[in-house]
Amino acid sequence: MQGEQMLRVTFIHHSAFVVETDTKQMVFDYFPAGTYNDVVFHGKEPVFSAEKPVYVFASHSHRDHFSLEVLKWGEKRPDVRYIFSKDIRLGKNYLARNGFDPAIRERIKFIGAMADYETGDLKVHTLLSNDAGVAFVVETDGLRIYHAGDLSVWNVGENGQEVYRDIYTGGYKKQIRHLENKHIDIGFVVLDPRMGAGAYAGIDYFAETVDCDLIFPMHCWEDYSIIEKCKRRPQMARFKDKIVDIDRDNIIYDID
Repeated sequence: MQGEQMLRVTFIHHSAFVVETDTKQMVFDYFPAGTYNDVVFHGKEPVFSAEKPVYVFASHSHRDHFSLEVLKWGEKRPDVRYIFSKDIRLGKNYLARNGFDPAIRERIKFIGAMADYETGDLKVHTLLSNDAGVAFVVETDGLRIYHAGDLSVWNVGENGQEVYRDIYTGGYKKQIRHLENKHIDIGFVVLDPRMGAGAYAGIDYFAETVDCDLIFPMHCWEDYSIIEKCKRRPQMARFKDKIVDIDRDNIIYDID
């Protein structure tokens, strides 16, 4: 990893994480605690260091990946910057109706799929999600971070239809192959128990294809038992030490 450099990952809930380095704080797919799709999420709002700028990423507009609440952080401090998928539509009139100064848009970079963006020493590349929006590949401070958003293998559970399985699997593999010759330090990868027997397809392919040091399962809908089930399978024997254990919301990982 990074030797003497600070590297802290905070799991908030679902697909929401904070990655903190010596120079910055990066938030991915935050939404506040509450009930969504009959699931209760308990994640706490991040507490940021005043000494480091904050970069807020949102992979797409689904309520379990994005909330207008993150714009309030920018009202409190000028060093908050936003990198949002283009499917998140925040017109000036819409912002005003929801109580925000439309000028906040000046601090938002809206980005599409298969695009590149740089700000300071932060480099962002996006992949095309096969559900909505984008996945992020972020390079900064000698790190390369992958956050899947909703890029995964969907509709392959016990009740999934074969035609959808083939479409979603093909689209997913095509995007993940873009990472095949890259080293990823931290990967946030979907492991969704709603997919039944097919829940492991996405994380399996990622682990097999991508050179990634640490894989944080996400999008588990508060059912963290699926992580241990995933690691116990023979298919994951070579990679189980890379899979980070998560058993509750609000966990801090200090990474060497």
